[in-house]
Amino acid sequence: MPVLIEHFGLGRSPPLPPQFNIAPTQQVAVVRQPAGPGSRELAMLRWGLIPSWAKDPAIGNRMINARGETVAEKPSFRAALRHHRCLIAADGFYEWHRIGRSKQPYFIHRTDDGPMAFAGLWDSWRAPAPQPMELETCTIITTQANELMQAIHDRMPVIVPPEQYALWLDPQVGNPAVLTPVLAPCPSHGLRADPVSTYVNSPRHDGPRCIEIEYPESN
Repeated sequence: MPVLIEHFGLGRSPPLPPQFNIAPTQQVAVVRQPAGPGSRELAMLRWGLIPSWAKDPAIGNRMINARGETVAEKPSFRAALRHHRCLIAADGFYEWHRIGRSKQPYFIHRTDDGPMAFAGLWDSWRAPAPQPMELETCTIITTQANELMQAIHDRMPVIVPPEQYALWLDPQVGNPAVLTPVLAPCPSHGLRADPVSTYVNSPRHDGPRCIEIEYPESN
């Protein structure tokens, strides 16, 4: 993917099939920086963090997001914040706005349709014997909504600007006081929120129809 290679400064990128509706427990594209010599790499990790110390991998089902305000303090995330940070590559994200008893989905993306990066954490978990297995997983850090998102939801992913990619990925930086300023809401300019069909509500649905603009019917 030449666009991802150029945008994230990757040494290389494996071919990625287009995905329009990624749900928790599915694979997401993650950019990370090796601790030793080497360029940034793109890897596919399961969405839903399983800490290395976890006894039950089912904990990952509840760890799809980490709040930026408390990520440096929570036992499930604080070690990963120091040592296992990543960027989740995406073209946008969905959020739902409650209207009465229903929820209207929106697709939030850049106005130029370029890639964006969510602040993320990852970890490696090993299943115990008799069937040892290594599983790499990740979580997306969230923050308070910016002006655009406030009309839809009170939270949003931390969208890291390109000028902060190097800091966030730097394996030599582990001080939370240096890292947590990155976890602020991004400016609204350069983003737009398009209403889309409830077709996207089902994780079984994928394809371009998920992001087609569909205005809600007025009462």
